[in-house]
Amino acid sequence: MSDITVLVLLGSLRAGSINRQLAGLAAETAPEGVTLRLFDRLGELPFYNEDLDNDAEHGGVAEPVAALRQAAAEADAALVVTPEYNGSIPGVLKNAIDWLSRPFGAGALQDKPLAVIGAALGRYGGVWAHDETRKSFGIAGPRVVEDLQLSVQTTAFDGKHPRENAEVAANLRDIVGKLAAEVD
Repeated sequence: MSDITVLVLLGSLRAGSINRQLAGLAAETAPEGVTLRLFDRLGELPFYNEDLDNDAEHGGVAEPVAALRQAAAEADAALVVTPEYNGSIPGVLKNAIDWLSRPFGAGALQDKPLAVIGAALGRYGGVWAHDETRKSFGIAGPRVVEDLQLSVQTTAFDGKHPRENAEVAANLRDIVGKLAAEVD
């Protein structure tokens, strides 16, 4: 496998979140030749506003938006790792989707493979948020790989780091490998 870069978008801003730990574990267990790069600035993005997006007269988009789009443009694929907030997508992630969807039909992730995984306290491990995230990204332009799914209840970790769960670690490695294999 040639060198492949996977952009990681994290739906949780908390430093100690299980989803941040999952993203780290995905990077640790990635197959040889696959590098995961976390874009850890979603909290800096202004709320999407088309007026701001089209304001070339005043220097263009805010620097964090330009950095996000650049990171996406440089990536071969994307892995979204997200919890579920109130049965849906965390606002910070939805905002990133909106910025990445522009310009419509030509966003920085257009046609690139994308997978959505994560953990949540809820009974279904974040399935609703993951499904909504896949739907939103599917409209926004990436090629969502529907078969690559991992939704884990946080209680499965029993207060331990996800790397201590051999099944989750193996599933993550498999998902990252299969996502990389989707790169054209």
